Amino acid sequence: MSSTPTSTAPYYFVPAPSRHPAMAAFGLFLAILGGSQWINANEWGMYVCVFGILWLLGVLFLWFYDAIHESEGGSYGHKVDLSFRWSMSWFIFSEVMFFGAFFTALWWARAHSVPALGDVDNALLWPDFKAVWPNMAPGATASPANLVAPFGTMTPFWLPTINTALLLSSAVTVTIAHHALRAGHRARTIAFMWVTVLLGASFLCVQGYEYFHAYTQMDLKLTSGVYGTTFFMLTGFHGFHVFVGLLMLLSITLRLMKGHFTPEKHFGFEGAAWYWHFVDVVWLGLYTLVYWL
Repeated sequence: MSSTPTSTAPYYFVPAPSRHPAMAAFGLFLAILGGSQWINANEWGMYVCVFGILWLLGVLFLWFYDAIHESEGGSYGHKVDLSFRWSMSWFIFSEVMFFGAFFTALWWARAHSVPALGDVDNALLWPDFKAVWPNMAPGATASPANLVAPFGTMTPFWLPTINTALLLSSAVTVTIAHHALRAGHRARTIAFMWVTVLLGASFLCVQGYEYFHAYTQMDLKLTSGVYGTTFFMLTGFHGFHVFVGLLMLLSITLRLMKGHFTPEKHFGFEGAAWYWHFVDVVWLGLYTLVYWL
């Protein structure tokens, strides 16, 4: 992953027996158990869930620390590098499928569910319903049964457009940092990585303000019909992925400052950059389909 010359590394690395998988599974079990009890109004579930999450994060920190130590100690050769690349590629592919499901749900609601509710078969049940999207357009009835409070809909101006500029700029800066690392310019790499981290953090701050504005001034919530559900599920999960990518970039930046990675071996950097570019591409699709159409 970093500075180990391939010629001195073993053909393949077999790690020693580790307690990390079992401990991570235990933390995940506690988080799921506590979460399931928390949503069923059992107060103790909240504490178990939080403890499980903290336990899991602690285990992951130690696990990653060991992996970095192995990499810097010369244990990872060409075969391990290939396995990391394939693993990251399949992980990103699974994330593509994850977001594909939510984009499909948005398409199905707009192209099938809403038009079906406005057809002749449902005209007697909901005579005032208009099959338009967003379903709070002028003259439209979002909730014929009055189960959903009136709400406003999002437009691309100006917060989503600002966030688009922030993410696209971060894609440029991380690419510049990558080229600088390959050229052996560590100081330049670190500088542009910090700019990338700052841009990603700014994106999350702007999205947080957008959510605050939606809840307090537009009455747009997760419970605001299919529009609110798809909007917050898509933008919320994307924001979570931005947060995860930001942690990756921050970790890589701190490792760069410690002298890790070389122009020849730096897949830890490349993997984080791949993930960040994936987040950018998903946002472009989301920005177009959710905010513009």
